[in-house]
Amino acid sequence: MSGPVPELEDRARECASRLCEADEVLLASHIDADGLTSAAIAASALERANVPFETVFEKQLDERAIAAIAAREYETVLFTDFGSGQLDVIGEHEDAGAFTPVIADHHQPADRETEYHLNPLLFGINGASELSGAGASYVLARALAETAEHSGSSDGAVATDGGAEAESSGATESGHTAANGPPAGGTTFRSDNRDLAALAVVGAVGDMQASGGELHGANEGIVEEGVDAGVLETATDLAIYGKQTRPLPKLLEYATDVYIPGISNDSNGALRFLDGLDLELKRDGEWRRWSGLTGEEKQTVASALVQRAVSRGVPASKIDGLVGTSYVLSGEPVGTELRDASEFSTLLNATARYERADVGLGVCLGNREGALERARTLLRNHRKNLSKGIDLVTQEGVTTEEHIQWFDAGDRIRETIVGIVAGMAMGNDGIATDKPIFAFAEKTGSEGDDGEIKVSARGTHSLVRRGLDLSVVMSEAAGAVGGDGGGHDVAAGATVPAGKPSTFIERADEIVGEQLE
Repeated sequence: MSGPVPELEDRARECASRLCEADEVLLASHIDADGLTSAAIAASALERANVPFETVFEKQLDERAIAAIAAREYETVLFTDFGSGQLDVIGEHEDAGAFTPVIADHHQPADRETEYHLNPLLFGINGASELSGAGASYVLARALAETAEHSGSSDGAVATDGGAEAESSGATESGHTAANGPPAGGTTFRSDNRDLAALAVVGAVGDMQASGGELHGANEGIVEEGVDAGVLETATDLAIYGKQTRPLPKLLEYATDVYIPGISNDSNGALRFLDGLDLELKRDGEWRRWSGLTGEEKQTVASALVQRAVSRGVPASKIDGLVGTSYVLSGEPVGTELRDASEFSTLLNATARYERADVGLGVCLGNREGALERARTLLRNHRKNLSKGIDLVTQEGVTTEEHIQWFDAGDRIRETIVGIVAGMAMGNDGIATDKPIFAFAEKTGSEGDDGEIKVSARGTHSLVRRGLDLSVVMSEAAGAVGGDGGGHDVAAGATVPAGKPSTFIERADEIVGEQLE
C-alpha cells in the first residue's frame, strides 16, 4: 500500500488483517464530527471488504460503556476516535477474553499496550494537529482495501449486515444503501477507498486541526489523495464560516474571528459595506452567497474587506487570518452545507450531540433524503442553543483565576455542547484569549450519571505553542478529585464528582501555570 501516512502503514495492515479475519465486528465511535466521519469511513471500508458489522456510538467511553460493549459478545471491536485513552479499562476486558480490540484513534494513549493499536502519537505524529480520528480511520480504510483485495474478500458487493444504532435512540436513518459511501466518490477510486478522503478532511476540520487556516502534517497527505481522487478541491479563499450557505450580509456580520469594526456583529454596517461595492450582489431581489460569486467578484469583496480592516486599525497579524485554505467536497451541490468541510462538520455536530448519531452517520454515508433533512432541522436547533449559550456566558461573565478562566453553566447548557460554547465565547467582552477557558455543565441522560459534572476546556493554538497541553491538565486535575479526563493539547474534557469543582479548578490553575511559565 502506498498510503497517505507511511509511518502508519505497517500497523494499519496488521489492524486490517485482524478485521478481515473476524466473523463480525462491532464498530464503536464517538459522537462529534470527527467521530461520525471516523465511523462512516470505517463502515464504508468494512462493507466494501464484506466484513459484517454493527455500529454503536458513545458520548463518553467510560467503564460502564466499555462493559456494555463487552456484553454484546462480539469477538472483535473496532474503536474509532476513542479507545486509546481508555486502554487500561479496555485491556481488562481483553485480558478476560471478552473481545479483541482494534483501535483507530488520535488521543493520548493510556499506559497500556495492545496489539492492534493505530494511533499517530505512537509514531511521532501529533494527534491534536496533524491527524484526526477520521484520518486514522482513513489510513485503516486504505489498508483494509489492500488486505481485502489480497484475500479475495472484496468483490464490490455490499455486505448486508452493516447497520447503525443511535446512542440513545432506536431510530436509524443511515440506510443500507449508504454502504457504498458518500456520493462525492465515483467508481474509479472506490476500490482503494481514496474516495473516503473527503470525509477524513471533514473530520480533521471539525476537530479544529486547520490551524492558521489550513491542515498540516499527515493531514496534507490525505488532502492530496482526495484531490487526486476527484472528491476534494482546495483553494486560497476567504477564511470565514458560511461561504456556501449564508447570504453575503450575514456571512460578514457573523464573521467575528477577525473582528472588523463596523461590519462584524453589525447587520446595518455589513449591508452598508456591501452596498458600497460596485457589484451586482443581489439576484431577483435576494442576496447572493459567496459560493455563487465569480473569482473576480470574490477578489473585489475580499480586497475591500482588507482595506476596511486596515482603515479601522485591525492588526496585520489578525488581517492575515481573513485568508486561508478552503476544502470543498467536489461531488456535493454548490450552496449546500455538504460542499464545505467546515459547514459539513457543523451539520454533523448538530446530530450526534442531540442523541441522533444515526442521522449524522446517514448523511456521511450518502442518505440525501430523510437523514439530510432531519440533520438540517437539528442544525437549526443547534445554532439556537449555541447562540443562547454564548449569550449566557458573555452576559454572566467568567471567573478569572491566575492562569485560567471558567464558568459553571449548570443545566442551562447541554453537556454535549458546552465545550463548543466555551470555545466560541473566547474573545467576547470580558472573556480573554490569553487564558484557557474551562466550562462546567451537569451530566444528564444516562442512568448512573447522578453526582457527576462534565468539564470541557478550550485553549488557542498560540497558547499551545507556549506549552499548554489541556490533555495533561484534564487528566491530572480530574484524577486529583477522583474523576477522569483527557483529550488534546488545545481541547480536552473530563468528568468529575459533584462537589469537587473548586478543588479541580485549583489544581488545573496550578498545572496551567507550570506549563506556561
